[in-house]
Amino acid sequence: MEYIYKTKGTCSSQIKLNIEGDVVTDVSFTGGCNGNLKAIPALVNGMTVDEIESKLSGITCGNKGTSCGAQLAKACREAFEHQKN
Repeated sequence: MEYIYKTKGTCSSQIKLNIEGDVVTDVSFTGGCNGNLKAIPALVNGMTVDEIESKLSGITCGNKGTSCGAQLAKACREAFEHQKN
């Protein structure tokens, strides 16, 4: 299932991902730091929601209180919950 998440508090404005069960693939960001936003999808491709949350939740960027990675963790959890309904 394709899912689009509007980010909050980051340079990127949205995250698009595919989720099947609890496995996340095909992550892409709109906006943000080009290199990081290519690296993050490559690293998390095929991981479960729990794995992504454990690695990325709570990461901050500067003084923002969140980061693109932390927003991805939230997006994955939201997509997983949405998929169940």
